[in-house]
Order: sequence, then structure tokens, then C-alpha cells
Amino acid sequence: MKVFFIAIASSFISISLIAQAKPVDRPQNLSDTALLEIVQKQTFRYFWEFAHPVSGLARERSNVTVEYGLETTTTGGTGFGIMATLVAVERGWIGRDTAVKRLLKMIRFLRRADKYHGVFPHWLNGETGRVIPFSPKDDGADLVETSYLFQGLLCARQYFTQNNSSENTLRRQITWLWNEVEFDWFTRGGISVLYWHWSPNHDWGMNNEIRGWNECLITYVLAASSPNYAIKPDVYHRGWGNSSHSKNQREYYGIKLPLGFDYGGPLFFAHYSFMGIDPKGLKDRYADYWEQNTNHTLINREHSIRNPGKFKGYGPDSWGLTASDNHQGYAAHSPTEDVGVISPTAALSSFPYTPEYSMQALKYFYNKLGNKIWSEYGFTDAFNETKGWFATSHLAIDQGPIIVMIENYRTGLLWKLFMGIPEIQQGLKKLGFQSPWIK
Repeated sequence: MKVFFIAIASSFISISLIAQAKPVDRPQNLSDTALLEIVQKQTFRYFWEFAHPVSGLARERSNVTVEYGLETTTTGGTGFGIMATLVAVERGWIGRDTAVKRLLKMIRFLRRADKYHGVFPHWLNGETGRVIPFSPKDDGADLVETSYLFQGLLCARQYFTQNNSSENTLRRQITWLWNEVEFDWFTRGGISVLYWHWSPNHDWGMNNEIRGWNECLITYVLAASSPNYAIKPDVYHRGWGNSSHSKNQREYYGIKLPLGFDYGGPLFFAHYSFMGIDPKGLKDRYADYWEQNTNHTLINREHSIRNPGKFKGYGPDSWGLTASDNHQGYAAHSPTEDVGVISPTAALSSFPYTPEYSMQALKYFYNKLGNKIWSEYGFTDAFNETKGWFATSHLAIDQGPIIVMIENYRTGLLWKLFMGIPEIQQGLKKLGFQSPWIK
């Protein structure tokens, strides 16, 4: 689900919760390793068992709302699901050939689906491949969601390297889609910034410039890495880096924040782009990204410990504010937009940055609240102990980072794949990044 923090930080999207998550047994007295494994494996079921039966794409959410139903698939969430599928193969939960068959099904569907200048919509009808409008004017190309999709697709191309008919076809068809994405066209004829949306009905009516700091770094990295339609470095530096909310350099709870909004904003800023981009040792003229993401996480946790809103349940065991469902609908939660809602994905997807603190939260979620938030697809989306509210829903964009970022903490699998892609290394180099991965 699209969350452009500036636009919706003070608003709620009304959701009618109809479907119910199914409670399941929870094995007890697990080691830390076994606990990580069961959380990843159970969460993966969302993308494998609950995928749309026709397309194989990830459904937007597990519950039906008044606006849309289970035919709604998400391009960005599908990219996260593809990355989760690689984890599943690597850990032996599904067979390699079985995964390739599913991915080929998805790729063939995507090749026939609606796209504009190579860029997919936010939502697709999982049966027909036609666009489902996200909002009245958001009925065409979504460059950021497409970037999340290709973050996953390119990792799959890097992973499935065997010389056989199926894997050769998969790599070839991913490359075809990748080569068709006209990133430079989204500068609107040469303006030094990327634009998020274009519509065949409303043209550039959304007028949403992609400026930092937020969840969109991956979009600029991919745009610089494109084989056929790459942006010039000036688009990154003048568009992304030149923003009133890019540099910060202030301290919150005694912790320095290099970039972004006061107190860091929702934690998905530290997750979505960094499922593939390895922030370890990653630097450019704007920040050290390991410092940025780690300190953002520490500020978010410290806010829950100090708990200025006096919400029930907040503390060192229960923390994590990010975009998720809540007792009123859906919102981007952060220290400056705090309504008492903890989202498990926030702490769990932060395992690479704060492993000890994330494990502390995981044990609380699983052992103490598990009978209320553990289900067939892992943890439900969020809870508010002050209101006695516990979500029954799951969202693709919240489920995927749990699996992938825990895996990056455990083995670095997705970081190794994405950062090993030759085009990505060239794109990062072009934009002035330093990284141990850049050869």
C-alpha cells in the first residue's frame, strides 16, 4: 500500500475489516534460531499460499475492504514476495523447480499486464492484469512500486543461474521487462527530479516529485542503473538530495539523525529500499546509510521506551512505529504521529540494525501476545493495547520485509544478490556511492 509520508501523515484511510485471521498453534520454548525460522516460514505462507491463483502475484491484503477485494494485487508487495521466495528456496521450504514455475507464471502475467513506458501501476487485477486505480488520479504508472517489484525480480535473476530451459527463460524474461522501464521519461522531459506517477487519463496530474528522505532511494538507484533509460547523476543530486527534509543532523533522545524528518518518520524508510541495497559501508555525500538506518531505529525504539503518550504496553519489549492498519483504519505511525499502535513489522524488519532489541520485541510478540496476533500467516499487522485492539489483517508490504530483513540479518542473502548485480554496481558508482560491494 502506497505510503507517501508527507501526504498522509495526519490522515487515516478507512478500512472495513471483514476477514478474520485464523489462530494457529505456537510451539513453545524455542531457541532464538528456531524462533527466527518459524517466523520467517510462517510469514512466507502469505506469499505462497495466499497469492492470487491466476497471476501468482501478492494480494494487497488478507482482508476485504469497502474499496476493493481479493482480486487486488500489489506490484511492490509482489517484489517483496519474490525476495521472500528466494529465502524459501535457500532454506528448503519449497523446491527450486517449484519456485521457478511460480515465478515464470508471474512474469508471463506481468508481460501482458497494464504498464506505461515500462512502468506498472500500484495495483493490478490479479485475474485480468488491468489497472485498479489506487486513487482517482493514480490510475497509471507508479515508479516507486515498480522499483520495489524490480528489486525482487533482479534478485531472482541473480539467484536462478542454472543453465537449463526454465531458469534461462526466467532470466531472459526478467531482463526484457527490466530493459523496458523508461526511468528517464519520468523526469518529464528533463527536469532534474523523478516523478512518482503518470496516468493515461490525467497525465502528470498527481505532480508528486520523489525527493528524499523517505522510502524511495531504491528508485533512484535503479534509475541510474537502467541499461537503456538511465537518469543522469544530476537528477539524483538536484532532485533527491536537494530537499527541505533531506538533511537533518539533529539529535533526538540524544541520538543523531543524519537525514529525514524529525524523529525519523515511520520505520519503513529503513526497510523498503534496503531489502536489496546493503547499507553496511554504504556512503555518499549525504550520509552513512548504516548510521542513518540504525539511528533511525534506535530513536523509534527510544520513543516507545520514554512513551510520552503514556500508551499501554510500550517499552523495551514492545516497540516499533511504522505504516500499518490501526484501530481507526490505516496510517503512517511515527514518533510525531503516534496513536498507540505497535506494528510488529517495524521491530522485526529492523533485525539487521538492532538484533538484540529486535529479538527482545520478537519474544514479546510471540510469547506474550501470540494468542492475539499470531496466525496462519505469521504476526497480524498491528495492535493497540491501550484500546484493546488487535488486527486480524495482513498486508503484503508489511509481511515481506519481515522475511527478507531477518534473512539479511542471518545470512545477508538478498544483499549479496542485489549488490552483486553489475548494473546496480555501475548505478551506485555513477551516483557517487561508496560500498564494499563496488568493484
